[in-house]
Amino acid sequence: MLPLVLGLVLFFAVHTLTTLRARRAALVAGMGETGYKLAYSAGSLLGLALIVYGFGAYRAAGYIPVWEPPTGLRHAATLLMWPAFVALAAAYAPAGLIKGKLKHPMLVAVKAWALAHLLANGDLGSLLLFGSFLAWAVYDRIAVKRRGDLGAAPAPFGKGDAIALVAGTAAFAAMLKLHGWLISVAVF
Repeated sequence: MLPLVLGLVLFFAVHTLTTLRARRAALVAGMGETGYKLAYSAGSLLGLALIVYGFGAYRAAGYIPVWEPPTGLRHAATLLMWPAFVALAAAYAPAGLIKGKLKHPMLVAVKAWALAHLLANGDLGSLLLFGSFLAWAVYDRIAVKRRGDLGAAPAPFGKGDAIALVAGTAAFAAMLKLHGWLISVAVF
């Protein structure tokens, strides 16, 4: 479980730098914009690799049960993933109603994804992994609000919303089919 924990610490330490504006500015001044971005990317990728490796090693060693989620929560988790995928797609789509209402759709997507997986999994590794992502996304949303980043302004329903709904729904449907193959855990 140590690689998982180290990966989470590294990944979130790097991502938390974006919320510490004075520290980030000092690093950019010292390393240059390109140097900072390269170091940020390398730290993020190494953290992510450790998370994937660590969680895989944890699963191979055997789950440590904490609680047994009721079947209904697993179904609720599956349903919660559709808006998570739509929010994720909205983060990259042109501005529209969805992006404007969510303000920061990527953070909404991470929170919904993490919450869904916390509802469906009751083992220690999952609680650590998904709980960390949920806690970080809540922290980051508070940090974004404190610095006055209001996100996209709501606009009428338009092209960006159609893209987010179609792409998010397609990604959700694909993940339902591919989750077992990609993650080695079937959704149903």
